[in-house]
Amino acid sequence: MHLSPDEIIFWQFGFLKLNATIVFTWALMLLLVVGSRLITRHLSTDHTRSRWQNLLEIVVTGIETQIAEVGLRHPRKYMGFLGTLFLFVAMASLCTVIPGYEPPTGSLSTTAALALCVMVAVPLFGIEDQGVGGYLKTYLEPTAIMLPFNLISEISRTLALAVRLFGNMMSGAMIIGILLSITPFIFPVVMTVLGLLTGMVQAYIFSILAAVYIAAATHVRKTQPALAPKT
Repeated sequence: MHLSPDEIIFWQFGFLKLNATIVFTWALMLLLVVGSRLITRHLSTDHTRSRWQNLLEIVVTGIETQIAEVGLRHPRKYMGFLGTLFLFVAMASLCTVIPGYEPPTGSLSTTAALALCVMVAVPLFGIEDQGVGGYLKTYLEPTAIMLPFNLISEISRTLALAVRLFGNMMSGAMIIGILLSITPFIFPVVMTVLGLLTGMVQAYIFSILAAVYIAAATHVRKTQPALAPKT
């Protein structure tokens, strides 16, 4: 039993290693690219649509609705980034039904890379919405004393995103591996189904937290008008 797909080495030359994390990450990206190309090449606006287009519209509409409910004013503007995060983490979990597959999200390097993407995207969206000065000013709110604490919060929430996803995915794989060695018939099937459910929940939580962070960065604080003195 492997605690992380990083331990599975397919090829090594000196310090260069090709492990399962890299292989399955690129395989997932290839699957998403090819799958999206195949599904979207014959899109139709008529009443007669393919099953894949109906599934695609359900997924896209659901993601757009969730982004809007978080508080982002233009959901389609963030659809590409947040939708990609959700689909990658979700597919990483769904593919666990394939024998020999190890989810790359079970590696801390993958979850850290996803969290770093969120860390970079948040200020980019914030600067685009508020400008450089307006975004940097948020680090000084409510007072300049909060600057170091606001900077620490940026780093801590990035670490929390990475460790949360890594811990949940790795623990699920460990439980399945232990049950396979003890009762190799019924319980692993049940735990695999629960693992799929847990993976989908983690994909949802990860993308929603990213949307919340972006919403906080793009939220323009309006000063309250002063109340007129009573006569």
